[in-house]
Parts: sequence; C-alpha cells; structure tokens
Amino acid sequence: MELKYDMLTILGATAGGKTSVAARMAYILNGEIISADSRQVYRGMDLGTGKDLEDYIVEGRQIPYHLIDIVEAGYKYNIYEYQKDFLDVYADIQSRKTFPVFCGGSGMYLEAILKGYKLIQVPANPELRKELEKKETEELIQILRSFKKLHNTTDVDSRKRVIRAIEIETYYDESKDIDDYFPDINSLIVGIKFDRNSRRRRISERLKLRLKEGMVEEVKGILDRGVASEDLIYYGLEYKYLTQYIIGEISYDEMFKQLEIAIHQFAKRQMTWFRGMERKGFKIYWIDGYAPMKEKTDRILQLLKD
Repeated sequence: MELKYDMLTILGATAGGKTSVAARMAYILNGEIISADSRQVYRGMDLGTGKDLEDYIVEGRQIPYHLIDIVEAGYKYNIYEYQKDFLDVYADIQSRKTFPVFCGGSGMYLEAILKGYKLIQVPANPELRKELEKKETEELIQILRSFKKLHNTTDVDSRKRVIRAIEIETYYDESKDIDDYFPDINSLIVGIKFDRNSRRRRISERLKLRLKEGMVEEVKGILDRGVASEDLIYYGLEYKYLTQYIIGEISYDEMFKQLEIAIHQFAKRQMTWFRGMERKGFKIYWIDGYAPMKEKTDRILQLLKD
C-alpha cells in the first residue's frame, strides 16, 4: 500500500476510543503503536490510566505497543525522557519496515514529537541568574534580543521568563556540540471526537466501570508496595482522589464526585489544547467517534493515500 505519510497520529480526549481505532489501523497497516500518554508509562498504574491493553488484540493478533509500562510508579518521568524514548522507538520501527501509529491524549507529549525539533534540557546556571537579577527588566529584554534567536516568543511575558530564556540562550551559545538532530516525520493527524454531552456521559460510565473493576484496589496495591501517598497524588486525577480516599482524607462519595468533575475538566483542557495545536498550524482531521469502525478506518486509509 502506497502511503504519503511516515506516521499516523490518532489523538482525542479521554474516553474517546482512540486506542481501539489506533490498534485497528496498526492491524491494517502492519504497524505498531507508540503511546503518547504521560501516565501510561508507569507500571502497575493500569485502570487509573486507562491502558485498555485488550484493545491491542485485533482479530486475535497482538498489536505491538511501545512506551507503556516503562518506569516504576513513584518515578517522575519527564518530557525530555519521553522525546528521547520516542525517537529510539521510532528509529527501531523504521529499521524493521513497519508503520508507526502514534496514539494518545497528552497534548504536551504529542506536540513534543509533532512540532519536529529536539527538546534540550538546559541546566540551571545559579551564577548567571544572580548576575541577571541585578538588572532592570528592560535591560534583560535587550540582552535576550542580542541573541540570534529567542527561545520562545512568550519569553518576555515576565521577568522570570526573560532570565530563564537568557539562561537557555547562553547555554546554547556556549555548548556548540549539542545534538539537536530530529528526524523529519511527516504525520497524518486524525482526531476522534464526541459532542460535549456524549463525552461527559462516556467519562462517567467509564469511571463507574473502572471502580467496579478494582481501581481502588489497584491504588491500595501501589501504596502497599511502598510508593508514598504524596507521590501518587502527584500524578493527579484518579491517583490523587483515590489516594485521598484510601488515606481517609475524603469519603467515597466525595472521591467519586470530585474525581468525576476533575476528569470532565481534564477532557475539556485536552480539547482546548488540540484547538491550540490547530491555531499553531497543525492540520487535524476530525472523525465522529460514533461512526462505525469500518467507516473510521476507511476514512483514515483514504487520508493516508491522498
């Protein structure tokens, strides 16, 4: 099959059925899934992060997936590690002549790949910061403008941002051997969407199902393995509210109501992020989540070929 793209990206809000569509497309394309979910990287955090691993079995075939279950719960995985891990997986998939299907709802992780440039983790420079703190904001802005490029057009929004931007540009200027290679990835981006009311209903139904399937027990098990409650709360959403319930800070009913509201708000933020991506120039082809699977896959195949 002749395709115009190097990769297929499937994105959408939580509880939107992304994984099943991505897995079906990977089945059709002889592809492999690369996850773009900031919490599915953690082992043992299954129900709360919505891994839905059964979705990766299509017509009896196990679809290979990557960047799921790669670090222990309690670890604070970051965007720089994610981008590096993605590039390693992407290169491996390419070397084996299979097709990458990038799937998830974590906007920052998706953009870290789709925007096409390497993120550099710049260390703090305490001496430089101390020196810059003595200067007026306007002088700091002039120093920043003296560099050939600004790190970001929003770097002058606050004094703290200006100082950090100068710190970054100074690091770039002094580190000529930085490896900033990033492969040219031409990805088709497809979004799966539901109307607001349907999305809210799906979220609430899925939350009830996961609690029934043992999400409280899952979180208890993680705490019993020695992960500190504050570390689990750090992951937010399910892990925040379930941990607060388990350690006695809130009741079961409070946990359910607060968590349900938080997931609805999270889904709304995801959609806002995707609209922001479109404003930045990313072309997202939206497909109705209610469409039959064959209609979805036929449409995606057509887009991949056009």
